Amino acid sequence: MQPASAKWYDRRDYVFIEFCVEDSKDVNVNFEKSKLTFSCLGGSDNFKHLNEIDLFHCIDPNDSKHKRTDRSILCCLRKGESGQSWPRLTKERAKLNWLSVDFNNWKDWEDDSDEDMSNFDRFSEVSSFKWISPHSKYTVHVYIVNLIWF
Repeated sequence: MQPASAKWYDRRDYVFIEFCVEDSKDVNVNFEKSKLTFSCLGGSDNFKHLNEIDLFHCIDPNDSKHKRTDRSILCCLRKGESGQSWPRLTKERAKLNWLSVDFNNWKDWEDDSDEDMSNFDRFSEVSSFKWISPHSKYTVHVYIVNLIWF
């Protein structure tokens, strides 16, 4: 058993973690106020992965979700305090060899203006995600947009 490789990035109200496991089965994501536990079987050989993360700040476990795809499991953690920047994902400063920052999605949102939201609104219908909430019978549709600024 070993941890799955993961990438993370920060937003104003959420923290996103993507566990990079192809062909995952038996996915289990447990959201706690200050901890996240992820486990699954991955690949054709059903290798067991387990990640336990003591989080930098508290989250709202009832409003946190995950989505499984063929290539990864994306977790959306609702911050306990919106607008609070997370300089790192973990409580401890120790470097974890399986965890990295997702610079493709990283954005310095603290310097954002409301103008940037108009761009988001304009492109919000580009793609739809179905999220799996462990605390709800309902499926929530979240719109994700990849904008490239030149």
